[in-house]
Amino acid sequence: MARPVVALQLNSNQKQSLDQLVRNSTTPQREALRARIILACAQGRSQETVAGQLGIRRRIVQKWSKRFRRHGMEGLLDAKGRGRKSTIPEEKQAEVLTKATQPPAGCTRWSVRRMARETGLSVGTVHALWRANDIKPHITRTFKLSKDPRFQEKFWDIIGLYLNPPDKALVLCCDEKSQCQALERTQPGLPLGMGHVKTRTHDYIRHGTLTLFAALSYLDGKIFSQTAAGHTHRQWLAFLKQLDAETPQDLTLHLVIDNYSTHKTPKVKSWVKWRNARQKKEHGTERMVMHFTPTSSSWMNLVERFFRDLTEDVVREGSFESVHELQTCIEKYLAERNLLPKRYVWKKKGEEILAKIQRARVAMEKQQAKL
Repeated sequence: MARPVVALQLNSNQKQSLDQLVRNSTTPQREALRARIILACAQGRSQETVAGQLGIRRRIVQKWSKRFRRHGMEGLLDAKGRGRKSTIPEEKQAEVLTKATQPPAGCTRWSVRRMARETGLSVGTVHALWRANDIKPHITRTFKLSKDPRFQEKFWDIIGLYLNPPDKALVLCCDEKSQCQALERTQPGLPLGMGHVKTRTHDYIRHGTLTLFAALSYLDGKIFSQTAAGHTHRQWLAFLKQLDAETPQDLTLHLVIDNYSTHKTPKVKSWVKWRNARQKKEHGTERMVMHFTPTSSSWMNLVERFFRDLTEDVVREGSFESVHELQTCIEKYLAERNLLPKRYVWKKKGEEILAKIQRARVAMEKQQAKL
């Protein structure tokens, strides 16, 4: 009588890791095969059945299922010391890795081909060394540390709104997307199809610009919007009056905005002060409370995330014969989005963000000390 098949037991993390190994196109074939073996054994199949389905020997299935039972995910890794030993001298490897962080004279970065010529190695060898040590000279990330003397005060004010929104209030992330250009490509491009990518001409005709004022509701992701020809304090004040008219009158509006001068003009301050005074008489609360982000910290305003989606979905890839056509496309996109609003939820803890900023400050101070 055959012995009963005992299925491998996988927890959720192990199953997720194995599925990812199988799906990932960059996973080495030997690692993907081992993952398929474990996933098949976890379904209660016999070793003979798994071997037949994968076209391998039964002892291979037995080997990796046994190692997985003993050591878990680590059992699927090759033992240390196995495989072909590197034939590249350690001095040459150190030279490649050290020079990668020191741009050549007259250039801002190394390429794999330039490094290969410089060190006498092959392009593939240089690329493998860079990849193994997570060196990516072709990638640059932008950053800017705020010099606002009240940074932490403003930071915690806005983080508090996101993580603990006040009762009987709406948190609205507001800003203007100015200079939305109505660009018309000089020739029609080819659409996306099987075997070829979408095309467009490099040149275009400018038909003007418009400004989109937007307020993102943190509660449900709804967008309040208004388009205008410019972005002066008059248009900003008109947008504030629109927000006042389109939101429930008994709620306080907490507006997250940046330090653009248009938001702080005397006429804007005067109207907000007048509107708050009227609200206190009617409901005993303020109508609009302004929360300014620290300077150089627009990343704290969640409406910027929406502007990114708008740019990628509508503005950047479009071809518009007029400003009116651009405006129509933007308004259609907003109307469809508000039917199924997408909420952006702030999850990062304030302490973690401040710790990261502090590490960046220390690193920048060390770099400046070297100069």
